[in-house]
Amino acid sequence: MNIILIGYRGTGKSVVGKILAERLGMECVSMDEKIVEKAGMPISDIVANYGWAGFRDMESEVAKKLADCKNLIIDTGGGVIERSENIENLKKSGLVVWLKASVDVIVSRIKGDFRRPSLTGTKSFTEEVAEVLERRKPKYAAFAGHEIDTDFLTPEQVADKIIQIKKNADSLQSGEINYK
Repeated sequence: MNIILIGYRGTGKSVVGKILAERLGMECVSMDEKIVEKAGMPISDIVANYGWAGFRDMESEVAKKLADCKNLIIDTGGGVIERSENIENLKKSGLVVWLKASVDVIVSRIKGDFRRPSLTGTKSFTEEVAEVLERRKPKYAAFAGHEIDTDFLTPEQVADKIIQIKKNADSLQSGEINYK
């Protein structure tokens, strides 16, 4: 069973994914890193050369391949939910956990990260985060089997919660019931 982490940039997917991989003895795979590796260029160059649609095409290819794998922590890009087939494919292979955070927390966590090009092009950084997050929230909610607000939790606490979710899911699959 895979654990698929979805959510906006800055919600903790990469950090929590690495903690989970270490604690659970699983491999953590970053979809963005796989896309960069496949394209042979950074995301900003992919978008400059092929547009967001080209980037999303590559993302869909990577999502489909990863869905066929087992025992992975999959750190998705924040926009993986822009195409429903991505999450439908990934969802078949495991638990989908939405890591959430408020706009202010997201902005404070990613304000110095200039590796990703603007999604809107004309807004301030905070306005862009708020607008894109608001547009994506229903998609995250629709695909997530579980959600965790990361605003006031350490990455270790988030990982603890996900491990408990996994234990409960494993118990259900084996026919055991865990009421804690």
